[in-house]
Amino acid sequence: MLSKKTQYALKALSYLAAHHREGPVLIAQIAQSKKIPVKFLESILLNLKKSGLLESKKGKGGGYFLTKAPNKITIASVLREVEGPIALLPCVSLHFYQKCKDCDEINCGLNKVMAITRDGTLQILEKKTLADLARQ
Repeated sequence: MLSKKTQYALKALSYLAAHHREGPVLIAQIAQSKKIPVKFLESILLNLKKSGLLESKKGKGGGYFLTKAPNKITIASVLREVEGPIALLPCVSLHFYQKCKDCDEINCGLNKVMAITRDGTLQILEKKTLADLARQ
């Protein structure tokens, strides 16, 4: 299940994607349009800036903007930045792998099923981009 933080991040990023060619967007504009609490949104956007997905400009005409074209930012990359692993178990994560303490991965049925689940999920999330979200 996606956390509220991730849902808000995706909503904010889809708004920025839809307004990508218009220049920087104010936090208040995103918050009002997407019904996101401003203080929570400030924290989310700051984290996305630290991760390199966003940049900001201060002063008149300032605000936040995407560092890449919306069609170059996958939903999977956003989820990893905000949530961490996409996989449901650490032993099947591609980017955040951790061996389970009490499991023999070679003979574990749960590991196999969750790896298939991860692969199916990634097939979709690696193809879908912020541009796709903005078009919806």
